[in-house]
Order: sequence, then structure tokens, then C-alpha cells
Amino acid sequence: MARSVAAKGYAGSTVSDIVREAGVSRRTFYEHFPDRADCLIALYEAASLVALKVLRSALDPKRSWQTQVEQALQAYLECLASDPVLLRTLYVEILGLGGSGLEARRRVNQDIADFMLTVINVDPSRVLLSPDMAVAVVGGVNELILLAIEKNNIHRIPAIAATAAAMVRTVVEGPAAGQKKGVICPRNS
Repeated sequence: MARSVAAKGYAGSTVSDIVREAGVSRRTFYEHFPDRADCLIALYEAASLVALKVLRSALDPKRSWQTQVEQALQAYLECLASDPVLLRTLYVEILGLGGSGLEARRRVNQDIADFMLTVINVDPSRVLLSPDMAVAVVGGVNELILLAIEKNNIHRIPAIAATAAAMVRTVVEGPAAGQKKGVICPRNS
């Protein structure tokens, strides 16, 4: 699905294109998916689970939440940038599905926001990050990624980690925290 969509876009990809790329029959395709949209959503959700595993594996509970967020963001963004074909499919083509694509995107964004909440709000008696702000941060990071894709700067996506970490610190600790000395927030130009 990812290769077919990368070559022709979602609208231009047919089931024949997808099964040819996958090396399976149409019958096999329809045994797993009712249509192309469900196949794309399944790809999106599977790739997102991989990305969440990358986030989780980058954690070191012995470190501060700030360091853990920075490490997790760096690992996550490097993972995304390592597969430009899949990245474009997941960030651009999923939106072509309309409501079902947006719903899948929201579920994944909520999973990432929930992950962030567990990392930052380790002490349940002291909530540092609200659920709404976590979703807002995830949305901000997604927009930075989309901007890099639109400007064909996928290779610069890992550099977004500094901006994203500064955004998290600002949201949690206030504006002065986002101005961490030595951090340069790169532009996607």
C-alpha cells in the first residue's frame, strides 16, 4: 500500500496496484480488507504502533521527564525520517480518506498524547500536563512534520526534536523553560 500510494497517490492507486506491489492475489487482499481505505488505515495504525514502540524504548525512567521527552522525540522523529515513502503516506495520504482517515489520525494522536502524559505526569498528585495540552503539543509536532514534508525537507525532520522539546517544556513549565540555553529551533526552509 505504501509503495503504491507513494508512486500514484491514494486516489490513483487501485487494488490491482496494491496487490501487485504486495505480491498477493486480489482474493487475498479482500480476505483482509473490504476496500483500499481500510487497507490504508491498517497501514497507518500498524506503522503508528511501531512509532509508539520507538517512543517507549527511548525512555529511561532514571532520567528527568524533560530528558526522556527529548530522547523519545529524537528517536521518534529519526524513525519517521528513515522511511520517506511511508512518512508521506501516513501524514498526507491518510487525510485523503476524509472522515475515516481523520478518525484514525485522531486515535493515533491520542495514543501519543496519552504516552506523553504518562511520561510527564509520573506523580499523580502533581499534574504537570493536561490532556488537552498534550493533544495540542502532538498537533504542533504534526504540523512541523507536515511542513517539512511539504517543503521536501524530510531529511530535516529529526531536527524538529529541539523545537518540539522546547514546546513541551514551555507548555509544562512556562515560557522561560522553552528558552533552554543553546537550543536552536530550526526552520524548515
